[in-house]
Amino acid sequence: MRPGLPSRRDCLRLSLAALGAAALPLAAAEPPPVDTWDLDWTDSARRREVPVRLYLPRAAHAGAPAPLMVFSHGIGGSRRGYMWLGQHVAAHGVASLHLQHVGSDRQIWTGGNLWGVVGRLHDAAQEGEAVARVQDWRFAVDTLLDSVYAPRVDASRIVAAGHSYGANTTLLASGARVPRPGGAIALHDERVRAAIVISAPPFYGEGEPRKILSSIAVPSLHVTATEDIIRIPGYYSGADDRVAVFDATGGPRKWLAVYEGGSHSMFTDRGGTGGALLNPQVKAATQSLVLAFLQTVFDGDETALAAWPLRHAALLARFSEVRG
Repeated sequence: MRPGLPSRRDCLRLSLAALGAAALPLAAAEPPPVDTWDLDWTDSARRREVPVRLYLPRAAHAGAPAPLMVFSHGIGGSRRGYMWLGQHVAAHGVASLHLQHVGSDRQIWTGGNLWGVVGRLHDAAQEGEAVARVQDWRFAVDTLLDSVYAPRVDASRIVAAGHSYGANTTLLASGARVPRPGGAIALHDERVRAAIVISAPPFYGEGEPRKILSSIAVPSLHVTATEDIIRIPGYYSGADDRVAVFDATGGPRKWLAVYEGGSHSMFTDRGGTGGALLNPQVKAATQSLVLAFLQTVFDGDETALAAWPLRHAALLARFSEVRG
């Protein structure tokens, strides 16, 4: 369950690039009808901070609570990431809770001497952190549903979502089981009604993904691109790995959208990666795809999802649906 690690020289370049990327959020044309809060929570049982950002539809109230998307960032990210998706779904009636996983967050790049990046990456890739991320997920949902915001959120309609390392977190929360001699690592949260899996890496070092992912029993949406390639010195994961994760995932129904071209980091808030023209087009298409998927899962209305691949055919290399 761990990626390969880069050299110190490459880590220095990687860390500086990440810091530059963090300063390039997508600009919003106008403020959406969304309330946004940064909340600093602490899981006292684990002595671990769990910062979150909550995007909440302004119209949500106790009489009409909003569905909830719980989003996990990739390695080196933060609660401020993936604004392009969280803010958009909230503007369309879906609350979005963005977690910050302190053992694998942006402190990898900024937390001390740059030459220590190698060690921080190594720590972030450990199995203990992968487990802690799912525990963050559970704690954050528990805390939200016991907070002043709870009446505005529908606890019966929760979807787990994530990008890259966060996609692995999503899969574990959704029912993936990692075999171990003493018993499988099983972290399924029964509240997850569906999963949104963006650019999922394989479970590193675990072999055949089907033995891990076949136990998932909720609908899932998988999003990737033909150039969704992870290149870290000492480790390479091609776009075919994303498709292999899709093929191995269980559940009653699952969908796969593969964009033509692009990049792995195209799905972050960076505005140019994957192509200056393609990047915003893919983000806009993914925004509508996620909403169409949620409409299918939560409302049983498949109209938008059925029309989506035709509307975005010019961007797509492949779109598939598989029924379990």
